[in-house]
Amino acid sequence: MKLIITCEHGGNSIPKEYSPFFKTASKELQSHRGYDPGALDLFNTLKTLATYSHFSTNSRLLIELNRSLHHKNLFSDFTKELKTLEKQAIIEHYYLPYRNAIEREITQQISKKETVLHLSIHSFIPVFNGNKRSCDLGILYDSSIDNEKQWATKFKRSLQAADSNLHIRFNYPYLGKADGFTTYLRKQFPDNYLGIELELNQKFTLQNKIPFALKNTILQAIKKALN
Repeated sequence: MKLIITCEHGGNSIPKEYSPFFKTASKELQSHRGYDPGALDLFNTLKTLATYSHFSTNSRLLIELNRSLHHKNLFSDFTKELKTLEKQAIIEHYYLPYRNAIEREITQQISKKETVLHLSIHSFIPVFNGNKRSCDLGILYDSSIDNEKQWATKFKRSLQAADSNLHIRFNYPYLGKADGFTTYLRKQFPDNYLGIELELNQKFTLQNKIPFALKNTILQAIKKALN
């Protein structure tokens, strides 16, 4: 099995040519709306296991890399009113290059008769709309796909064996089959592709960093689940 690790929301950068549209967005850019705090730090630890890894540090407020082109939230409040040609330029310069690079790598691996496990690294806010989210780490997958379910279960067991205090939930705080990059890729690669999203609670994040012990626990659990 070949491991591919990605991080779609690793930073909150805005390309210089689009900075005028974000003059009033400093608060949003620093929040979970702008990026996934801690996700890139976790990604950088886990990528040592990967055959291929890829990440983005452009803010999701420019364009949402984890949404399909038809999704209503592809563009944020700061970019949705741009002219069609301006939106197309963002798609061609920032959205497609990122997603196409990963899709090409998966194509190459599957063409060699390899099975690809794709881990997409994210993080989520502890409280949303006044509701506390009761989870430390979410493992998102499509429950209708046996191979994804089996690997997710194996991974969860490895995590719990390493740290019984971790509260781990499947398909929480989001559903693994909701619109997203892995959902799109499952349709492109109905065989030999497993798409798993890891959602880490941002309560563990301090200054965009995750504690070493937690990162190592996740790293070792993935390594064990791959065997």
